[in-house]
Amino acid sequence: MEDEGSSNRELRIAKVVLNIGVGRSGESLERAKRVLELLSGQKPATTFAKTAIRDFGIHKSEPIGTMTTIRGQRAAESLNRLLSAKEMRVPEKSFDNTGSFSFGIKEHIEIPGIKYDPDIGIWGLNVSVALDRPGYRIKSRRRLPKKVGKRHRVTKNDAIEYARNVIRVEVVEELG
Repeated sequence: MEDEGSSNRELRIAKVVLNIGVGRSGESLERAKRVLELLSGQKPATTFAKTAIRDFGIHKSEPIGTMTTIRGQRAAESLNRLLSAKEMRVPEKSFDNTGSFSFGIKEHIEIPGIKYDPDIGIWGLNVSVALDRPGYRIKSRRRLPKKVGKRHRVTKNDAIEYARNVIRVEVVEELG
C-alpha cells in the first residue's frame, strides 16, 4: 500500500518556454520568430509591451518579443539540445523554490544542429523549465480548482535532484 503513491511523486517536465526579447517591432522581431520556429518546430507567439518606456521608444501594446511553449516528449528532447549548448551545466542559483529553473543562451548557433544563417543573424534566448508532479492540474483546471498539497509541491532540492539524476545536468555553484 505504501508503494502505491510513489508513482504520483515522480517529477516530470511540465513545459519548456523559449523567449527572445527583441525590444522593438519590425523585421528584427520576424527574424527572432524564425529562430524560435527553427528551434521548437512550432509557431511562436508575440509578446507585447505592458507599459510605455519613452527613453527606449517603446509604446504600450507594441510587439517587442516572441516566445513559445513546448510540452510533452518534445520538451524533453528540446531541453537536451538546449542544455548541450550550455555544456550540460546550470548554476544552482537558476533554480527557484517552486520547482523551476531558467538559463540563458547567448547565441542560438551554439545549439547543436543549428547553422548560422546570415538572413536571420545571431540571437540570444532565455529558456525556462517548469517541473511538476502528476496531479498538478487541479490548481489550473476550470472546474473546482484546488491548491496543491504542501507535501506534493516541488521544492528547490527536488528540482536539483531531478536535474542531476534524470536530465544529467551538472548543477554548479557558479558558472565561470
